[in-house]
Amino acid sequence: MKKVTLASMLVVATASASFAGGYSEPEMAPTVIVEESSSSSNGSMGGNALLLLLGAAALAVALDS
Repeated sequence: MKKVTLASMLVVATASASFAGGYSEPEMAPTVIVEESSSSSNGSMGGNALLLLLGAAALAVALDS
């Protein structure tokens, strides 16, 4: 009986040492997602270029008359 008790104590002592660190979930790096924006057909100034052109034409017509 003493041998069984001693053997079980030895198993418990070695098993607890092997799990001493515990389990920690591995850290995963976040995934970087880059979304490209669609380019407009009006160029870099967008709709403002058309408004400036119409304003200049209206000013030229107003000064001509």
